[in-house]
Amino acid sequence: MKLYYSPGACSLSPHIALLEAGLPYDLVKVDLRAKKLENGDDFLKVNPKGQVPALVLDSGELVTEGPVIVQMIADKAAAKNLAPARDSTDRYKLLEWLNFITTEVHKSFGPMFSPVLADEAKAFFKDRVMGKFRYVDSQLAGRDYLMGSQFTVADGYLFTMLSWADRMKFDLSEMPNLLAYKARVAARPKVQEALTKEGLMKAA
Repeated sequence: MKLYYSPGACSLSPHIALLEAGLPYDLVKVDLRAKKLENGDDFLKVNPKGQVPALVLDSGELVTEGPVIVQMIADKAAAKNLAPARDSTDRYKLLEWLNFITTEVHKSFGPMFSPVLADEAKAFFKDRVMGKFRYVDSQLAGRDYLMGSQFTVADGYLFTMLSWADRMKFDLSEMPNLLAYKARVAARPKVQEALTKEGLMKAA
């Protein structure tokens, strides 16, 4: 498999999942602005969406969209328990978390990276994300991870969003559960390996 990524982008989530799953993969860096690979090839020929993550399977099939990719990775390494069994109630709870992170957190971060958006607009989206983080903080009370005691692919995704919050200097000091959770995930060896491979150890 080949994972197309950009350092620190949301492709960090499937990168963590691949390492946690113990699956073999090649890492291919993408310049998202130029839509080019390191060797100069056109990334749009790999993924016409022009976005990461993109996972090319050994069959040559392309899979895109982070929440889908991480579930596929988890299912390929079912013994690692990175996702609950298909059709189980817990699997739908995992889907609930993945959808919440992608629609309520991830998409609200996007405008804050815009070089042309006014500061007032960015402040609006920051407040929105902070509200979502407060909800997550409340749900983490008494839990090690989003699903309880078991690390899942949803945790790799949320950790990626928390690394973005770090980059933007969010003050999460009033969310002790979330801060403890972030430290717990950051301490995982495979998470540290992903951060190291992407040159992001400071993100932890």
